[in-house]
Amino acid sequence: MSDADDNNSSGRRPLSLKRSGGGTVQQSFARGRSKAVVVEKKRKRVATPAKDGGPGGKQGGGAKGGESALAAKARQLGLSEEELVARQRAIARARAEAADREAQKKQDAAAMAQRAASEQRQLEEQRERVAREAREAEEAAQKAIEDEARLKAEAEAATAAKDSGRKRDDESSRRRPPAKDEKRTPEVVPMDEASALEALGGRVKRKGGAAGPGPAAKQQPARAKTDNRRRGKLTIQNILEGDEERQRSLASVRRAREREKQRRQDTSGGREKIEREVVVPEAITVADLANRMAERSVDVIKYMMKQGQMVRMNDVLDADTAELVVEDFGHIVKRVSEADVEQGFIDDDDADEAKLPRAPVIAVMGHVDHGKTSLLDALRSTDIASGEAGGITQHIGAYQVELKGGQKITFLDTPGHAAFSAMRSRGAMATDIVILVVAADDSVKPQTIEAIHHAKAAGTPIIVAVNKCDKHEANPQKVLTDLLQHEIVVEAMSGEVQSVNVSAKTREGLDELTEAIALQAELLDLKANPERSAEGIVIESQVDKGRGPVATLLVRRGTLKRGEIVVAGAQWGRVRALVDARGQQLPEARPSLAVEILGLDGAPDPGELFAVVDSESRAREIADYRQRKGREATGGSSPASASLEQMMARLKQDETQEMPLLVKSDVQGSAEAIKQSLEGIGNDEVRARIIRAAPGGVNESDVLLAKSSGAPVFAFNVRANKQARELAEREGVEIRYYSVIYDVIDDVRNTMEGMLAPEKRENFIGYAEILEVFNITKTGKVAGCRVTEGVVRRGCGVRLLRDDTVLHEGKLKTLKRFKDEVSDVRAGTECGMAFEKYEDLRKGDQIECFEVIEVARKLEA
Repeated sequence: MSDADDNNSSGRRPLSLKRSGGGTVQQSFARGRSKAVVVEKKRKRVATPAKDGGPGGKQGGGAKGGESALAAKARQLGLSEEELVARQRAIARARAEAADREAQKKQDAAAMAQRAASEQRQLEEQRERVAREAREAEEAAQKAIEDEARLKAEAEAATAAKDSGRKRDDESSRRRPPAKDEKRTPEVVPMDEASALEALGGRVKRKGGAAGPGPAAKQQPARAKTDNRRRGKLTIQNILEGDEERQRSLASVRRAREREKQRRQDTSGGREKIEREVVVPEAITVADLANRMAERSVDVIKYMMKQGQMVRMNDVLDADTAELVVEDFGHIVKRVSEADVEQGFIDDDDADEAKLPRAPVIAVMGHVDHGKTSLLDALRSTDIASGEAGGITQHIGAYQVELKGGQKITFLDTPGHAAFSAMRSRGAMATDIVILVVAADDSVKPQTIEAIHHAKAAGTPIIVAVNKCDKHEANPQKVLTDLLQHEIVVEAMSGEVQSVNVSAKTREGLDELTEAIALQAELLDLKANPERSAEGIVIESQVDKGRGPVATLLVRRGTLKRGEIVVAGAQWGRVRALVDARGQQLPEARPSLAVEILGLDGAPDPGELFAVVDSESRAREIADYRQRKGREATGGSSPASASLEQMMARLKQDETQEMPLLVKSDVQGSAEAIKQSLEGIGNDEVRARIIRAAPGGVNESDVLLAKSSGAPVFAFNVRANKQARELAEREGVEIRYYSVIYDVIDDVRNTMEGMLAPEKRENFIGYAEILEVFNITKTGKVAGCRVTEGVVRRGCGVRLLRDDTVLHEGKLKTLKRFKDEVSDVRAGTECGMAFEKYEDLRKGDQIECFEVIEVARKLEA
């Protein structure tokens, strides 16, 4: 009992002072002891406004007479009563809001705890459910094993029950009757129970031991003699196998059933095979064919091996072989041409209601130095002509000009040199109107005629601009008259072709020219659909050192946007940037606008069409097909494709001498123009062989290629890098730099003319008549002659004429005057002559003397 119980056995409370807020607290201690302790709770004193009659509220107390406690408090704080009341209300309101927030926090915490408890409860229920399902699955598996073991035991017991009576009689006859032996003999299990226990893998004690004599011992297998120690253990293996013979496991049985089921499915046709339509082009790889059939590449290779062909995944099959493979695999064949990959690349024309007006595209064409670029500069108020090397345009320039009336016009400035015929042809095909610039002081020239032919072939209307009308010797009427010979009839001569007299220097007639362009564009009614994928033509391309491949594209219809996938010729890529002629970045390019794009994997050939495709796979497929076609075309016409016998015969006969060249230029169009010009210089004896003509600077690979080919490198408006220059110096490769195409053509022409064999011409110098023939010892026959005409020189060529028939042609060995050897003998003088390796000389024969002169040959212009 505790001390409190001892002191207060009557159960009454101990005496203590009555204090407000007091009480007792029961304290518990070790070993069951407890004690009541008296505690006192102190209350906090709260000051409240005193009312009338209360403390502080009396007259003459803490406040003045007639003044309320509120007023006194306000006066004490230096506030008015209204301010004090407002402040107290604000404090009360803040306290209430704080209490509400605290209650809300408690409520939220309770809700969160409730949600956590609910989630924990759901998680525990899920775990219990999973554990229960696992236990049920385990119990079902164990039950299946037990059922199979029980069925097996029952079958074995039923088999053993037939001989149970006979075995029991044999065993009872062999038992010994003495009691002392019965004490040591273990209890004999009945035969039916023993059989069941043995079927379950247990050990049964029998009289005489398990290996004793008797029928039971004879029925045991031989392995029981060596495995007696482990035979009595009850294991799953013993349950499944038994003691008599080894049985198959349950997993083995299941696997056998699965194999049998698969065999039956294969025999009956297996699963239903999906029949697919397989597109077979002209050439396809094994891997691609297997992918289109949804079959394994290994199966296709095995099939080909059975057919006697050893192929690999990347080997190419022809269309006929691929068709046989597809049919044998149970699919439908759809033969297509390899060119079908380009179907849909360029769409058909758009509907008229979807088209909107677009700016006209103008090509400025004409003879070299007739003022094409200067006229365009006058329209653009810029100076581009001064930036061109040699004062001639060597690139296609694309610009868009906005006129005073707000109308936009796209100009293409084409070169006028004869080497840039392909550029002029592309300019005529890509434009709507051709401005034919003809100098008033020079009239019609060869490139003017060629520009007319290009415009007519493309079906493009022509506007004649007679330039340089400010010169004193200008004759515009002669220009219009000369154009009549080429079926260009201007309006002043009752024709349909507009003609304007202009001067790029004084800006005379520019307004009339723009009005003529606007009128012709209005007649053409130019429209395009901007709300579609972009299509157009490649104007120019180059390889920039810092930006990579750059292509100048003219958008014919649609809108080209940044990030789209473009296929241009045999190149493709994603548009990384769009740059206009002024170097500004554009988010998109609408119809009739020429822009530079970055992002292609190579420089496309000028004149190729471009279009936007929907995926990289289609772009790669089209580009690969075009590159493969290009390689086939190059390989078919290359001299390397000729046979070895043909090559050796050509070298032996020395029919043609080739001058190998490697050309690098700033843009693809210049490389193409140089290649075409140089290939047209040669003849049947000498010719230029362009090993490579590509845009970009000269690099180390170019030097190595030139070294292996024995060719010089012609760099047009580009330079070689430091590594290429050092390598060229070490390898002895010549790099020649040019900025004007005239110089390239002239140097190659002069070099090839030096390779030509000189022309041999015979110059007859004199005649002589044989007067007498002398036989000189150690010299042979010498003819005594008289020079009848001209002069005879020692070492010159001679012909022996007898009855006006040439008997011998050779060289003069000896020419003597009396006994002295002389260099020449003139007409009317006698001399002695002897021929080289010929002595059949007779009196009266005529000797014709001549010299062979080598004349340097020139290539035709």
